[in-house]
Amino acid sequence: MIELIVVGDGGDAALLATDLELEGARVTVVAAHELPGRDLAGVDAVLVPPTRSLLTAELVAACDRAGVRLVPVGAADSRVAARFGLSAPLAVDTPAAQVLAAISADAAVTAPPDPGHPSRVLTVWGPQGAPGRTTLAVQLAVELTRAGRRTALVDADSVAPSVALQLGLGDESPGLAAACRRAQLGSLDAAELARLATPVETSAGMLDVLGGLNRPSRWPELAPSRLRTTLTVAREWQQEVVVDVAAAFDEDDDQLGPEALPRHAATAAALLEADLVVAVLSADPLGVSRFLRGYAELRHLVGDTPVCVVANRVRPGPLGIDARGQIRRTLSRFAGIDEVAFVPQDQRATDAAALHARAVADVSPRSQLLSAVRRIAAGLGARAEITAGSSRGSSRAARRPR
Repeated sequence: MIELIVVGDGGDAALLATDLELEGARVTVVAAHELPGRDLAGVDAVLVPPTRSLLTAELVAACDRAGVRLVPVGAADSRVAARFGLSAPLAVDTPAAQVLAAISADAAVTAPPDPGHPSRVLTVWGPQGAPGRTTLAVQLAVELTRAGRRTALVDADSVAPSVALQLGLGDESPGLAAACRRAQLGSLDAAELARLATPVETSAGMLDVLGGLNRPSRWPELAPSRLRTTLTVAREWQQEVVVDVAAAFDEDDDQLGPEALPRHAATAAALLEADLVVAVLSADPLGVSRFLRGYAELRHLVGDTPVCVVANRVRPGPLGIDARGQIRRTLSRFAGIDEVAFVPQDQRATDAAALHARAVADVSPRSQLLSAVRRIAAGLGARAEITAGSSRGSSRAARRPR
């Protein structure tokens, strides 16, 4: 028998509880002031009105820790539910059978992966010095979505998570940390990931985002076993999983002892789980030098996993007139890298994206940076319907910031 808690002080809560009991559920009605600190052991779901006073980050975190589904019921403010990545609130007069069906599904049904195009994890890595990992990860996820692939963007950076900031999302949503906790409890599945993710409207379509840690000090929550389990489940959830990670991965950090958790273990776990690594370097002398130092360790860690090298922010200033030729020759001589993709610097487009907290494709659809990332996505097997010929983008989302 399913165990439910209905939160409310009025007759609507009592009426809903009665209808649910007639459908075979065991229901407990809890007043709003009794909800904080209540033991959720054995509870399958909590039905709560979507109000700011009741649907809080503390309640969401408590339900995540206990493995309890959270279902908003009522028409108070649907934006409150959206902030935490919850499904749209159910009406108070929704038939009990439909409420139970929504609790069982708790999210839109995820279509099975296309056997002709298997799901994969793409981890975006780069050395210290902010070479543009997050910017490239966001734009690459948008272009994979444009190509018709169901795509998720995961922020696994345990040092400076910034995907949510770049896309204008709040840090109250459960995100990746909650997914990792569910993975440890053994209750993580594709439907649960869909509930924890925050849908973001882009010019290419809807993109699901698993935000990172709201405080870097919480990095132990991204334990390697939890993260790898989460990414394994994510393959069943989406066709493309783009993971943004930190620079260091502590490959040789064995001196901490067998029981210690390395500071950057999440990065190593995401790289080991990847089907393809996108390695980003900043196109300047210091950026190339840092990349060469980290690339050898990266190769030693990932083994035979394919690595796509991307030189970001290419411009003639730091490397002379023939910047691309300089980078090609240096990478070929010192690292044996013969295939390099180049992304030009477009300060105006990146500034506009930062100002509006959106992807570059949404605010500058004719950017040279965007064209370069589309070529990279096409090289990774994503063939999109290119709309760069339009100066106003392909949706209202693209035009709104303008």
